[in-house]
Amino acid sequence: MTDFIEFAGEKYLAFQAEGNASQFSIPFAKKLCKGVGVDIGFGKESWKYPGAIGADLLDTSNDYHAANLPDELDYVYSSHCLEHLPDWVGSLEYWLSCLKTGGSLFLYLPHRSQKYWRPWNNRKHLHVLDPEIVSDCLLSFGVSHVQYTGVDLNNSFIVYAIK
Repeated sequence: MTDFIEFAGEKYLAFQAEGNASQFSIPFAKKLCKGVGVDIGFGKESWKYPGAIGADLLDTSNDYHAANLPDELDYVYSSHCLEHLPDWVGSLEYWLSCLKTGGSLFLYLPHRSQKYWRPWNNRKHLHVLDPEIVSDCLLSFGVSHVQYTGVDLNNSFIVYAIK
């Protein structure tokens, strides 16, 4: 039997409220993110992208966080994190600066179709992002390639870019 949650008169698959959204994007990321990289905002060690250096959102007591990353990375992976950061544009620009030329930026983000994830319903989220806007931002920073998906069954989407 499939479990659902309800919010504002809409039904959503219950797993959307369980955390670990990363589980849905990791199979794709494994094809694209190799070498030395970070997982920004992983939440729990068991949810972290396999083999990645863990980087918290903005907890400065950790070695690495969203605004303090190692240089010359092969990839930056982040799942359901960007919408929590005050300056998502500046964060993307910084993350790209930490990548080697040819490095990968892999983002898994909540889609606006999930009403609970909108900032006026969930105050932990500061932004509503969509694939076209994030893609346009990355292209303005001069990435060599950007590709994105539509909404998936987790009411999320992927944006992938190469520096």
